[in-house]
Amino acid sequence: MEQKIILPNGVRVVTDPIPHVRTASVGIWVGNGSRFEPEESCGISHFIEHMVFKGTEKRSAQHIAIAFDALGGQVNAFTTKECTCYYMKVLDEKLQTGVSILADMFMHSLFAQKELELERGVVLEEIDMYEDSPEDVVTEKLFESCYAGTALGRPILGTRETLEAMTTETLHDYLRGHYRPADTVIALSGRYTQADLDYICGLFSEMEGEGRHTIVPAAYRPAICVRPKEIEQNHIAIGFPGLALDDPDRYALQILNAILGGGMSSRLFQSVRERNGLCYSVYSYATSHAETGMLSIYTALGQQMEEKALALIFEELAQFWKDGPTRDELGRCREQLKTNLLMSLESTSARMNHIGRSELAFGRVIPPEEIVQRYDAVTGEDVQRVAQRLLRFDQVSLCAVGQVRSEDGYRALLHA
Repeated sequence: MEQKIILPNGVRVVTDPIPHVRTASVGIWVGNGSRFEPEESCGISHFIEHMVFKGTEKRSAQHIAIAFDALGGQVNAFTTKECTCYYMKVLDEKLQTGVSILADMFMHSLFAQKELELERGVVLEEIDMYEDSPEDVVTEKLFESCYAGTALGRPILGTRETLEAMTTETLHDYLRGHYRPADTVIALSGRYTQADLDYICGLFSEMEGEGRHTIVPAAYRPAICVRPKEIEQNHIAIGFPGLALDDPDRYALQILNAILGGGMSSRLFQSVRERNGLCYSVYSYATSHAETGMLSIYTALGQQMEEKALALIFEELAQFWKDGPTRDELGRCREQLKTNLLMSLESTSARMNHIGRSELAFGRVIPPEEIVQRYDAVTGEDVQRVAQRLLRFDQVSLCAVGQVRSEDGYRALLHA
């Protein structure tokens, strides 16, 4: 049974005991991501995520790497628009050793200038690697265009210009102002003892800082953008308004997304790929943030196929808007979502992710049983109502990467 402990400094520790396994997963979830950054420091949250692995007063970067390899464990981190997570997975008997290293990295990183210069090059290579993936580029550029002028629309990785300006002092100042106990959740899932839990609580009781973050609201705005690139296929992302993270309709949206483009039996896959052979890949996905969101569709195909593919996609969307889902689609996709959820929770890493994200986003851990009940409560009328709420053709956006047409050319296709 999950447990929540609030430490004197405000750090929340949420636990999920699984006594029959031999592993434990720990995540440090910080309510700070790229949307909290000032424009001149774009990318600093992600850069700090990298630098946390580059040495503390007690341990060098090499020591940290060797120590985790010696434990046979896994350690990593990621940064999103609204949070950063540092996590590890080890055998239960190595838990205290592993978490002591993780906590040291998190609270006592040096950000030494020499290491900073080296890691800056690594992050710049990461940006270049992203540029070599047109699927990533088109989805990110769509998001940037629809949220242009806001922190939510800026890239998580930052830019060459903002990264070049970052120093040891810059990173320490940002860390002190944005890594706060009240915005931090420690998630523990797997096999552990009371002594292990007490040890973890003792470590993170030392975290300092006050206050909470505030979010500058952002709103979806329709946009058209093109990015010429010498590649064989054109990559296209289509966007519509989505839902905020805590919107009551979010479960209906997940079913809607599954029906439209969530798998091989989805409407878009069957229509655009299977029956017409216009592309290899087509799918939809929903992105939610604190106060806004986007429902998107992605495909990649030759330029000569664009007009027919876009016409088919919008035909499917219009049909869904008009008629809603069939009973078979609703039942099949509901079961798919429930099964994926329950199967994923057989992993301590996935369970740690669930309790950490849930506590950080909602202030409580939402039990899987409650999520299943929410899926079961969704009706076909609910799904159609959400479709009519979001699939607003006067609010459609598009981004294209490749041997592209002009913006006006795509605008004409969208309103044909």
